Amino acid sequence: MRFLLLLFSGIFAGLYLSWPGLVIPENWKCFKDIIAKSAEDKISLKAVMEVSPSYLLKGKNRNKASKIRIVADACFR
Repeated sequence: MRFLLLLFSGIFAGLYLSWPGLVIPENWKCFKDIIAKSAEDKISLKAVMEVSPSYLLKGKNRNKASKIRIVADACFR
């Protein structure tokens, strides 16, 4: 039980340090809007500016985790 408490508190602390806006509801609205607009091929300028040039140049690095990281960086930082 103690291990699970330490594990979950460590995960939460790590996510909060990486993305401090994770607990703000307006940022989740931003996250949902970017996901919805990307399905319609209308990506927001904020999300486009978060993409690093190396991501655009390397086509093989586009897995699901990297896409979530870019959207989360756009909304939660």
